[in-house]
Amino acid sequence: MTDDPFRVLCVDDEPGLAELVVAYLERDDGFDCETAVETDPNAALERIRSEAFDCVVTDYDMPARTGVELLASARETHPELPFLLFSATEPDEIAAEMVRVGVTDYVGKGGGSEAYTTLIRRVEHAMDDDEERDDGFDAGGVSLDGVCTVGPDGTFEYVCEEYGELYGYDPDDLVGERWQRLHPDEAVEHIRTDVLPAVMEGDRWTGRSTGLRADGSTFPESKMVSTTSDGRLLISVSEYGGSGVRAGD
Repeated sequence: MTDDPFRVLCVDDEPGLAELVVAYLERDDGFDCETAVETDPNAALERIRSEAFDCVVTDYDMPARTGVELLASARETHPELPFLLFSATEPDEIAAEMVRVGVTDYVGKGGGSEAYTTLIRRVEHAMDDDEERDDGFDAGGVSLDGVCTVGPDGTFEYVCEEYGELYGYDPDDLVGERWQRLHPDEAVEHIRTDVLPAVMEGDRWTGRSTGLRADGSTFPESKMVSTTSDGRLLISVSEYGGSGVRAGD
């Protein structure tokens, strides 16, 4: 571990927005970082391949290639580089893409200065997670396969096919249902008391919980939960370890 400042690359085809991200990152006294700006994602990719960066913050909707496409190409040479999307594109529109290529986190651009404050916290969190991996952190080698979004009222707004299959449901059958339907009582309490308070303060939560399938069986799940600037939950999940057990066994 080094005392050198973190290097963050900010990518946005609108120069003013990229510079605004830089301004917020550099004025945060608790976060020592150097920043660089690119408005062309192709040029950004070349810099990622030739220079040392600790984190990339990128827009999604750009003319040359999307932020997800930039990440997919960057992952060929930098598989562990933290990559955050800072975008006005709704997360449910690109959620499956984000999980497929391994986006580290998502922050919505809406919400004025609060969105930038959230972004700083998420970048710091990504840096902390990266240091833990360097020190031998083991996430169990689990990929996050299913993704959903949950609205401020606690009901599912978007459910991808993999997410529904994991719990034994057709995705359309879960839209409009409350998130508690997919967890036994003790897991619901854990999520309410430990997970939601953390993510509502702007942190990203990763860990394990217990899922409840349509047939009544439970299974250990690996989960990542974050929030968008408009109060939605963005959840990625996969089964962790072995087979589930029938509830009540």
